Amino acid sequence: MAILLNLETATTNCSVTVARDGKTVAVREHNSASYSHSEQLHNFIREALDEASFSFSDLDAIAVSMGPGSYTGLRIGVSAAKGLCFALDLPLIATSTLYCMALQKKVDSGVIIPLLDARRMEVYAAVFDANYTQLQPTDAVIVQKDSFLSYAEQGKVFLIGNGAEKCMDLLEHPNFIFDNSVLPTATTMSQRSFEKFQDSDFENVAYFEPFYLKDFILQQKKT
Repeated sequence: MAILLNLETATTNCSVTVARDGKTVAVREHNSASYSHSEQLHNFIREALDEASFSFSDLDAIAVSMGPGSYTGLRIGVSAAKGLCFALDLPLIATSTLYCMALQKKVDSGVIIPLLDARRMEVYAAVFDANYTQLQPTDAVIVQKDSFLSYAEQGKVFLIGNGAEKCMDLLEHPNFIFDNSVLPTATTMSQRSFEKFQDSDFENVAYFEPFYLKDFILQQKKT
């Protein structure tokens, strides 16, 4: 039996699950535009463990969503995961944020494109087929009228995530289907992190860094 703690902090949704052999047994999450991860994350970890009737000593590994996403959100999640791994002498597992978003969409055909807002008209995107095989690597994409058009000309394209909203007014092909309600959540990390645990696909705790994709830019408040 493998007990894994999953942390998702890449966007506004602060999400924690405890999973047994890939099945979620406890979840705590809250979506807030104020990014309250620093206040909530450790409370959620304790509450999820209590609900699942496990303690830190029962854990076999810590999994964290590696990005792309919010620079600050990713830092908080990865710092917490690494701290727990060091303190408990546990392996660290990293899961792709966009892949775990794609897992929320069940389709028979076509492609799934999870999109995260990357400010202005840019999104973080990756392309997966109906079996969740990645067809296009994760990248920062400037949304234009012909974005993802080659996929739409072949079949249905499911654009999911908060970045989909930027595409609604520009992408006009009838095969585009939009769902901007999908958020990264630790609930879809549970099975993926267990698969990586079974394969001993672990990260170097000392050197692991989130997948930022873009450099952090400090923005000053307007006066």
